[in-house]
Amino acid sequence: MSTESRRIRVLIADDHSIMREGLQVMLERFGEFEVVGQAKDGVEAVKAAYELSPDVIIMDIMMPKKDGVEACREIKESLPDTRVVMLTASNETDTVIEAVAAGATGYLQKVSGMDQFLTTLREVAEGEFRIPGNAASRLAQAVRSPLSHPTSEQSESLTDREKEILKLFAEGLTYQEIGDTRNNSALTVRNAVSGVQKKLGFKTRQQMVIWAVRNGLVDGGSG
Repeated sequence: MSTESRRIRVLIADDHSIMREGLQVMLERFGEFEVVGQAKDGVEAVKAAYELSPDVIIMDIMMPKKDGVEACREIKESLPDTRVVMLTASNETDTVIEAVAAGATGYLQKVSGMDQFLTTLREVAEGEFRIPGNAASRLAQAVRSPLSHPTSEQSESLTDREKEILKLFAEGLTYQEIGDTRNNSALTVRNAVSGVQKKLGFKTRQQMVIWAVRNGLVDGGSG
């Protein structure tokens, strides 16, 4: 999403005012973001999302009245195009996995650096799925929605290069990080991931990541 066309509209939901205010100050230093609202609990987050229709919601997992997972589920049911980035103070893998099942498309720890934070928001706003490998490696056990499988012909059609790129993507690496390991540009990697998704016939990249875990492309899968 180009800053020349439209800024990324962000809603911040966190029960700590210092966290909300700090995130707003940080984001508004960059011309590409517009913080359109804040919410101090899950109930307010759902209400604000319906009223404001933000592009991205930064959602704390642990909040009063309604936790971030339940708020995310409600929001995604009515606003499927709104992206939700879950925010947590610790590596709560099980809760993060539940959030992905509820429709979250990104995950960040509160100790994340500014560059990682901004990169994740940008990529999620563009429709990407960003979750670290330690959570991705357990998605298969927790995602509750049914998952279709590619045919054997589709699976076997993946080249070694495509399998390696899919493995790295499922482990949570960014396009740039994958490109650095393979001497490719981030754009080349992005196109390759899109090609793999199309070849395997998945509607979402979440499904593709889960499939990669189940089929042993990611360490620590279902086995």
